[in-house]
Amino acid sequence: MLQPVMHILKQKNIILASGSPRRKELIENIGLKVALCPSLFEENLNPRDFRSFSEFVEETALQKVLEVESRLSSQGVSPDVVIGADTMVTLDKEMFGKPTSEVEAFEMLSRLSGRSHTVYTGVVVKSFDKVTKFTEKTDVFFGKLEDDQIKGYIATGEPMDKAGGYGIQGVGGTFVERVEGDYFTVVGLPIYRLCSVLYNMFKEAK
Repeated sequence: MLQPVMHILKQKNIILASGSPRRKELIENIGLKVALCPSLFEENLNPRDFRSFSEFVEETALQKVLEVESRLSSQGVSPDVVIGADTMVTLDKEMFGKPTSEVEAFEMLSRLSGRSHTVYTGVVVKSFDKVTKFTEKTDVFFGKLEDDQIKGYIATGEPMDKAGGYGIQGVGGTFVERVEGDYFTVVGLPIYRLCSVLYNMFKEAK
């Protein structure tokens, strides 16, 4: 999709406002070079202040982007494009963040067992004064899990830095029966929509 503008994008200083190697790998897989710059934004927004999960993840992603852009600018670095993303797992209108303990991870995974849940990823792409925001959501169906399977998974350490307590691209993917929607939304970066935004941003310059 990006081939007509790839020669332009490859000359840009693209910053990912994240410390996620998974998101970096997704972007590099489509041929772009990107630098990671983890945001220092304290993710303390209250979901109750927003009308929807989509608004919440988009605003969190925006604040990550603004913090990184401001910090880099103060250091004399002027990024051409800053990309930020925030992913949230939801079940029964409740948001699941990263578990704070193994006990909480067990509770989360037990609730997800044998049910479907919805993953939202909000993305913000900022190129100087141009800002584009969007959210993708995907339904994920877990098979029925036994307690020993959940405990064994927690013992791998993988759940502790993942929203909802699992990583679909890792061992956690073995719990997933099926996905309805964009798989990459669950990984943490909806590639199709991101490429559409980047193409539209730079197609006039080609």
